[in-house]
This record gives sequence, C-alpha cells and structure tokens, in this order.
Amino acid sequence: MPDSEMDLDVAAARVGALFARIQDTLAGWREAVLADTPERPTTAALDATVAAFVLPELDDPGALVIGAGFIAAPELTGADAVHFSWWLGPLDENPVYGATTGPTKLDLGTRSYTDYLRDFRSLEWYRVPQSTHRTHVTGPYVDHLCTCDYIVTVTAPVEREGRMIGVVGVDVFVKRLERELLPSLLATRTPLVLVNDDGRVLVSTDPAVLPGAVHAEARSPRAVPCPGTPFRLVPTTTLE
Repeated sequence: MPDSEMDLDVAAARVGALFARIQDTLAGWREAVLADTPERPTTAALDATVAAFVLPELDDPGALVIGAGFIAAPELTGADAVHFSWWLGPLDENPVYGATTGPTKLDLGTRSYTDYLRDFRSLEWYRVPQSTHRTHVTGPYVDHLCTCDYIVTVTAPVEREGRMIGVVGVDVFVKRLERELLPSLLATRTPLVLVNDDGRVLVSTDPAVLPGAVHAEARSPRAVPCPGTPFRLVPTTTLE
C-alpha cells in the first residue's frame, strides 16, 4: 500500500478520534441530566443543572465548542414549546450578539425569526437522534440562530424509560475544526477534502475547493471513511 494511502488512514482516524471526544463529553452530560433532573423540573432548575456542566466547558480558552447545552422536549417541562438550556461561548463581532467575552445564554425571546423552532421535532438535530436513539452530526451549515457562522452540531438523545426527554448537544465552528484537523490532513501530502454524507465539504487542503462546496466524488471508491462519523476523506488528485 502506498505511503499516501496509509497516511489517509491515519488522518481519517484522527478525525474519528476528535468526534469521539465530543461524543464522550455528550455521554457524560446525558448522564448528568438524567441524574439531576426530576420528572417535571422547572425551567429555572433545568437551566441550573445544565449550566453546571456546560459553563466550565465554554469558559475553557481551549474549548473546541462554541455552543452547548440541553434542549428539552415540552413533555419534560410541561411548557407549550421546546425549552433551550443553551449557552454560547465567547464570540467575535457578529450580527446577533456583537462581541462577547464570556458565555452567554441563548434567549429565544429576543429573536424575531424563531418560528421554525415550533416544529423542532422535524429538525435534523432532534429528529435523527429521536429515531435512531444515537448521537448524530448535523452539518456543516450556516447557523443563523446564534453565531451567523459555519458550524456542525452534534446531538445525543436523552431518554428516560424509553421516552426521549430532549437532546444534549454542542455546536463547533468549522474554522475551529480546521485548526484541529489541518495538520494531519496536510501531512498526507495529498490534496484532500473532508465531506459529509451529502458531499458537503467541511475541511479542504485543496485551494481549488472551498468549505461549504459540494464535492462530486464524495462516494468515490478512493474515499476513506472516518471511524464513528458521517465524514469521509476524499483525495482531489489521483494517488500515485
């Protein structure tokens, strides 16, 4: 097997390892929600429970995530709508929040464009974990609700007695993933794109292919799956 192909396997494993870290974090948060949340919590109590594990993560200067929390089904709180116990980490200047220096709680009451959340069960980050009972990666996509930037969202179902009471999740900037993953991708010495199941490019080492583009060869036989993720590494030139 050529060295470049072995390097691709190593790079794919590192992508898988990064997302495995995220999944491990969500597994711990899921257990915390189940352990510390009564059958019918108040929203204030729920926020306090979630803040206890989310805020230390977002306060870490080296944090991988930019948003994190728990999104409760109406059945849990007895409210008429979904409840977001969700915080954003420090942000550069953006059209929604401006610049922030510490974690900020998402306040849907200040948003004039959140009607689509009324049908949240149809949204991918909730619908897929509910149907599969597994962690799911949504994106990459532009987050118009919070960051106005390119992100991926990872969500895990929180289930009690066979019933989903919500999801724990994180948002990660694509530009943050680039910083984590580019060294191993560049070490392959082969122009590559990291794509999702739809061929949407997450990270690229090929200057002719930009993140966000759709790559036509996402299902190419040369694509290398990244373990435990929906992503593949696809060479954009022929391997020697």
